[in-house]
This record gives sequence, C-alpha cells and structure tokens, in this order.
Amino acid sequence: MYPDSTGRAPVQRSVEVHEPTPIPPAAVAPAPLVAVQPGTLPTVASVVLPDGRVVTGYAIEPTKPEPAATKPAVSRTAVNIALGGIGFGAICGGLILLTTFIAALAALIHQLIILAAVIFGGWIAVQVFSASGHHGGTTVNIRKAVFKRNHFHG
Repeated sequence: MYPDSTGRAPVQRSVEVHEPTPIPPAAVAPAPLVAVQPGTLPTVASVVLPDGRVVTGYAIEPTKPEPAATKPAVSRTAVNIALGGIGFGAICGGLILLTTFIAALAALIHQLIILAAVIFGGWIAVQVFSASGHHGGTTVNIRKAVFKRNHFHG
C-alpha cells in the first residue's frame, strides 16, 4: 500500500496464512503393466534449476516429418515432346482464329464496297433526275432558233 501522509504511525495488522488441505487420491486399481520393447523407452533427463531443485522427466523429441516420396526422374525427351504438343495445339488454335479474322475482314471490306456503290449510285440518280432544277448547263430555246431553209423555219 501507499505510505500514509498524515504523519501517524502505520497500523500493524495481523496476517493469517491458510495452508491448503491436500485431498487424498481416490483409490484406483493399479494400471496393468504393458511390456515395452527396450529400444522404445525414452531417455530420462534431469535439469537443475537455479534455486537448486532438480526436475527429472522424459526428453521430448520433436516429431520428424515423413520423408517425401522421391519422384521418378522425367526424361528431357518426354518434357520436350509434351511442350511441343502444347505449342502445336496453341498454333492450331491461333490459325483457326486467324482464318476467322481474315474471313470477317473480307466480309467487312465487301460490305464497305457495296455501301460505297449504293451511295455513289444514289448521288448519280439524284443528278440525273434533278436536271430541271439545275442552272449550270447550256440551255437552248428552240422556238427562237432559225435554221437553214431546207430544214426548219421559225
């Protein structure tokens, strides 16, 4: 506790110490002895603590993982054949996609040519059928024209 700052002498208190009462173990039949192979008994280790006590017990060995199964060696020829097959498959797939792309490109060009022909043909049709409203050409007035005698008189 913290010291008392009132200037009075600290009060002495009596301290009672309670010791735990041990519980007697239950009567248990002794375990049957099991015969153990002499090589499987673990070694007993003793450790001396800094205060002088000695602790004795079994040494615990870390569990060792099972050794990995050794893989059979794969020949370089088998690896090369497998990689060649994968490459061949990739090339065949790429060629199929390439031919599809070329066919689509040809169809696009064909459609653009047809579109240009339709637009150009429409422009020509507009020019031909709208000649009456066109003022840029030469106009001949036949009524006022005078032709030679053996032909027509006006």
